[in-house]
Amino acid sequence: MHFYCKQELLINSINIVLKACSTKTSFQILECIYLKTNNSTLTLVGNNLELGIESTLNANILKEGSVAIESKIFSEIIKKMPNNEIEIYSDENNIVTIRCENSEFIIKGKLGKEFPDLPQLTTSTGYNLLQSNLKEMIKQTIFSISQEESKITFNGELIELKEGIFRIIATDGFRMAYREMPLEITTTNIQSAIVPGKTLTEISRILSNDDNLVTIYFEKNYIMFDIGNSKIISRLLDGEFVKYEQIFLNNYNTRIKIDKRKILLSLERAELISRDGKNNPVKFEITNDLIIISSDAELGSVREEVKINLEGDKFIIAFNPKYLIEVLKVIDDQIITIDFVSPLHPCIIHSEEKKYKYLILPVRLN
Repeated sequence: MHFYCKQELLINSINIVLKACSTKTSFQILECIYLKTNNSTLTLVGNNLELGIESTLNANILKEGSVAIESKIFSEIIKKMPNNEIEIYSDENNIVTIRCENSEFIIKGKLGKEFPDLPQLTTSTGYNLLQSNLKEMIKQTIFSISQEESKITFNGELIELKEGIFRIIATDGFRMAYREMPLEITTTNIQSAIVPGKTLTEISRILSNDDNLVTIYFEKNYIMFDIGNSKIISRLLDGEFVKYEQIFLNNYNTRIKIDKRKILLSLERAELISRDGKNNPVKFEITNDLIIISSDAELGSVREEVKINLEGDKFIIAFNPKYLIEVLKVIDDQIITIDFVSPLHPCIIHSEEKKYKYLILPVRLN
């Protein structure tokens, strides 16, 4: 294999596929980046058998071939090279030579044929949405997944396409995040998949903030995201996701409308006291035109008032402030709506058109 390419383009592709390279494994080939040349294209692949990423770039190909190179050293070498044209050559013994200007590295590679192939997905039916929209939807839900490995389906997000609506839902058993977006499609197919949270975190880092498209393909055990010159293929989580439709009910006894920024700042201040020690919740006392936010701990106490528009009953309820703060930080609306049923039932934070919904379980007051 022998080719020339630009250092900037190569390092961009390396940074993308690195997200799928294993760091600690007995299967050493998974610690490598696979390089393959074909016509005028250089393809890089990372694959840890749960997540696989392929990235392509233009290159001047002198000889076609393939090789696998240990990802960490390859990445560090290319990053330290001048921003100029790089020459890479591998011989029949998989010895790789990397040259740029006055620098030359010679490192041992591995046989390209030993690198595991990415799963081959059917790409006849894909669903398009803006990269910026998917990036935002992941950001607005990913914090609600569980970090406990015992809750397998809670370690991922449900991605669902039904009745022309694209949805992402996450839960850890104490809260649930829901985000939806209409798609311009005519299909009546229902698609759903539980995608690992780690996969979506890496995808979010690859997605751009512009109007470029990402195409999503669903299969039985895998999902693929086609992002320009990159393809991300992830194994799905087994199991059945919770029936979110039955959780987000529309009934409420109390509804408040409140300035998001004001309640967020109040909660952040209240958390300074509540985080002293363990299980110190923040208490909401809902009155006619105010919500009184307070917290008591061994360190001291805090009390703040924020104006609200109230519809319904007055009462007192308590929450883990962290759950509320994480929600409020990802909502763009200036005014938010919060629905309550009782001090023992979860609250639901939502927009007028219900494009986002967040459910949070309360903390029982002594």
